[in-house]
Amino acid sequence: MSGSVSALKKPRLVVGISGASGFSYGVQALRFLRQAGVESHLVISPAAHLNRQHETSLSEEDVLALADVVHPIRAVGAAISSGSFQTMGMLVAPCSMHSLAAIANGVTDNLLTRAADVVLKERRRLVLMVRETPLHAGHLRNMQYATECGAIIFPPVPALYARPQTVEEIISHSVARALSLFGIDCAELPRWGETVNLLSGSEES
Repeated sequence: MSGSVSALKKPRLVVGISGASGFSYGVQALRFLRQAGVESHLVISPAAHLNRQHETSLSEEDVLALADVVHPIRAVGAAISSGSFQTMGMLVAPCSMHSLAAIANGVTDNLLTRAADVVLKERRRLVLMVRETPLHAGHLRNMQYATECGAIIFPPVPALYARPQTVEEIISHSVARALSLFGIDCAELPRWGETVNLLSGSEES
């Protein structure tokens, strides 16, 4: 993976936003990537746009403006559908159980799942911020299958040790942690033992 990435003049990351609750995770990822100087290639499912309307005050144009390149979900011939197009990998934030099932079982029926399949076959990093609870056995099996194919399952679990004060801080922390798996550093990421102080023995007693 490192060899192909180093050949890029500017690093690229594919960002997929699917139809699970948590549209803001994908939005924050785009913002962090712009700050980090990483070229973002965005693909959004129709169900994700429904969540955008329910969960945020952002228009479609607001979101698309955050990405460097936007690919329509049905554009299966787009650059990100080919392994010859070099990227660091792909982040799906959030990842619905529908998209998880398709990715885990190699069903490439739209550009989001095709791009994820390409990342796996090229042995690049795929991080899936899966959002669902509770989980039935089928969900868990698909997480296992995706992991066996090389994906990283990354549920956006709040890090309460950082004592977040707002929903935005919770979202930012999860997204920054996910991006760190690609070697992308976000200044906003609280780090245990660095920016977050460890408890001393006297404090614990």
